[in-house]
Amino acid sequence: MQNSAEFRQLRKRLRGFVFPMTVAFLVWYLLYVLLSAYAHDFMSTKVVGNINIGLIFGLLQFVSTFLITSLYVRHANRHLDPVADKIRADIEGDDK
Repeated sequence: MQNSAEFRQLRKRLRGFVFPMTVAFLVWYLLYVLLSAYAHDFMSTKVVGNINIGLIFGLLQFVSTFLITSLYVRHANRHLDPVADKIRADIEGDDK
């Protein structure tokens, strides 16, 4: 089954989403960490009241995590699950 065209397609579609998103998130997180460590003046710039850029960037880490999760669910529903369902049907037999 691992050598089948459907399985290779499933792996290619999964990797095509997961690897770029992982790199993008890690770059974004590393930027936040580096700015927090080395750009104190920039990160402590007040935007509104006691809310500063560092706090906004920190909260945006959570927002980006939820965004990536929702994008993955959408991608999986559209591009991964149909192929996985076909593979499962081929393995289990079409009688179900």
